[in-house]
Amino acid sequence: MKFLSTALLLVFSLFYEVNAQNNNMALVEGGVYLPLYGTEDKLVKVNPFLMDIHPVTNEEFVKFVKENPRWKKSNVKRLFADKSYLNSWTSDTTFTGIKNAPVNNVSWFAAKNYCECQGKRLPTIDEWEYAAMANKDVPDARRIKSYNQYILNWYETPKTFNKPVGSTFKNYYGIYDLHGLVWEWTEDFNSVLISGESRKDVDKDANLFCGSAAIGASDLMNYAAFMRFAFRGSMKARYSSQNLGFRCVSDLKN
Repeated sequence: MKFLSTALLLVFSLFYEVNAQNNNMALVEGGVYLPLYGTEDKLVKVNPFLMDIHPVTNEEFVKFVKENPRWKKSNVKRLFADKSYLNSWTSDTTFTGIKNAPVNNVSWFAAKNYCECQGKRLPTIDEWEYAAMANKDVPDARRIKSYNQYILNWYETPKTFNKPVGSTFKNYYGIYDLHGLVWEWTEDFNSVLISGESRKDVDKDANLFCGSAAIGASDLMNYAAFMRFAFRGSMKARYSSQNLGFRCVSDLKN
């Protein structure tokens, strides 16, 4: 019986992996991990999910705004996007740069709606961080000095947003560019606030986020993760940035 259960689980995983790859998504098998913030040193469980292999590209986002005119540069309401929204685009459907480079200068609202229109959603912080722990060979490379140094080196020179998706390594799950092209929106990006200074007017967005004060870090030496949390804590949902893009995830269907 135990052998049969293991075999069925293997077949189930292979089925999802093959179908996910065909749909440009990869299976992240799930498990537990200790995040940097917010759990008082408690392990967090991450259920299996599918993640886009690449960030959403300029070309893909052009198609989206054509089908959803409210997200065009000339139409978008300032409540949902700031003045830098699609800043590098010269018109509603014309962008400068590479068509298969990650789209950037996109607000959280626009990214969220894009994913919903694909029948997907934005990843949670825990899902994104869990997938991003992996290097080429292992699912959790956070204690590998060379891997953390690679990430930190990119953070020092982040002008990589105009490179094609797939420019960085394929990680353990078959996902590219979690580190090395753009920062990425998450569903609950502002659920852990680094300090009171980082968000003086959080009350206006209280209905969007599970807002809370910063809680002690579980690993103060994990500077790469700390920088991601600090960046997220500095953002609002309508903000956009030249170095900020996104990708989508999907739940496994029963």
